[in-house]
Amino acid sequence: MSTYFPSGKGLADNRKWLVVDAQGKTVGRLATEVARMLSGKNNPAWTPFLDMGDFVVVINARLAVFTGAKTDEKLYRRHTLYPGGLRETTAREMFEKKPEKVIELAVRGMLPKTKLGKAMGKKLKVYADAEHRHSAQSPEAIEITTR
Repeated sequence: MSTYFPSGKGLADNRKWLVVDAQGKTVGRLATEVARMLSGKNNPAWTPFLDMGDFVVVINARLAVFTGAKTDEKLYRRHTLYPGGLRETTAREMFEKKPEKVIELAVRGMLPKTKLGKAMGKKLKVYADAEHRHSAQSPEAIEITTR
């Protein structure tokens, strides 16, 4: 009896589309589950060097929450590439301006920092409200339970 080992052929044909509602969910706990789905670790045939994950659509990103005082204390830093160009934004400001970016940065931070991780990150679609434009793919709604 031999062990099943995926070859990598036809992986893109078998990908599912999943919809996750972020309403009332904690950002970090939501991001860990979404990262697991993107990398394919919820698949019994998961292989570390293959992209076994599914497409994930996150809706209602505006309604996700941080615990504790992270809303005011957490900082997002970026640099403009000019001298003295370090810009800091609090999580509250980020939720007001770009709520999709908060979820996207949290999930991408949990994926590998390689070409494979970049390919996994491209399968993530985040929307601030309940409407999304992937209804043609007939996505399956997934309920994420967090403690």
